[in-house]
Amino acid sequence: MQAVPAEVPDTCRAAVLREFGKPLVVETVPIPRQLEPGALLVKTECCTLCGTDVHLVRGKLNRKVELPVIAGHEMTGRVVAKGKAAETDSVGQPLNLGDRIVWTRTNCGECYTCTIAKQPTLCPDAKAYMYESMSRAPHLLGGMSEYVYVFPDSGRVVVPKDISAPIASMTSCAFRSVVHGFAELGTIKQSDTVVVQGTGPLGLLAAGLAKLRGARKVISIGAPNTRLELATEFGADLAMSVEDSTAEDRKETVLQHTQGLGADVIMDFAGQPAAFSEGLGLARRGGAYLVVGQLGRGTINFRPSEIVHRNLRIVGSLAGGAQDYWEALKLVEAQQQYLPFHKLVSNTYSLEQANEAIDQMECMAEIKPVISMMTE
Repeated sequence: MQAVPAEVPDTCRAAVLREFGKPLVVETVPIPRQLEPGALLVKTECCTLCGTDVHLVRGKLNRKVELPVIAGHEMTGRVVAKGKAAETDSVGQPLNLGDRIVWTRTNCGECYTCTIAKQPTLCPDAKAYMYESMSRAPHLLGGMSEYVYVFPDSGRVVVPKDISAPIASMTSCAFRSVVHGFAELGTIKQSDTVVVQGTGPLGLLAAGLAKLRGARKVISIGAPNTRLELATEFGADLAMSVEDSTAEDRKETVLQHTQGLGADVIMDFAGQPAAFSEGLGLARRGGAYLVVGQLGRGTINFRPSEIVHRNLRIVGSLAGGAQDYWEALKLVEAQQQYLPFHKLVSNTYSLEQANEAIDQMECMAEIKPVISMMTE
């Protein structure tokens, strides 16, 4: 075990959820004084909000969560202490005290999905930030905290110096999820028409990445109008409002733009169960449907024979690994002069204002609020 430097305080502040549907409460949480080999202690710079944070606080997330938890899972910070054998990040770059990093959930490295299937993001024994109880050591397992404990088994990637903290934070969930989804989907051809459902952060990033990957035409579907305008800035050739059109209108428009065939690729980043049924109807025969945004508990009815008769390929995608974090950072580094990543980041809030930020994101007044832990 490696001792944490004396200059690191014994406690820090964190926004804690103790009961679903209740406000977050800022509490004082102990900081571990010893680090396991390979572990890191990070002083958080900021935590950007994700739709999953809203689902968690409201008790609508379709996964097991052991309360109490520290909210937030999309964050970045600087390394202030390292356990032994933590000399490089997960892609081989030197890792030094003071470096900014993003980091992943853990995986056990021993189960079937980790070893045989080679799909560590599906590890049933994974530990994920914001989902692990803060009542047990090492306590600091959520992004809305002044310090975070990075497990020895968590991937970690050094953030390039020319990427701002909020945008780096955004890559640690939103963009890495998009990057991983594209990897699960496979190649996008230059002849493909891609329909992106949803104009939240993931949907906007997906529109941009689809265009970068060579799609002939990208059609975004979402709301409100300000986000549709942003979708076009990210590369969408057409943006349709769900507030000003019906599902039948949208299908007719997609057919008009695809010679009556339907889209080659549909991507669901909307998060609304009804979007799945609509998306099935927008795909051409033999098309592919990437589903990333469905994390809630809602259900729908649909006819499974549609998948067979139209030979549709349905691809689910969950989270992402260190490779996806690295690729997301590299994409931002290379494209931030051309794609308006900075426009996804909205207002900055203090830790004490976390509930206000959650409310603002829930009503879509903001795209990606920032909880800042950086002092003036």
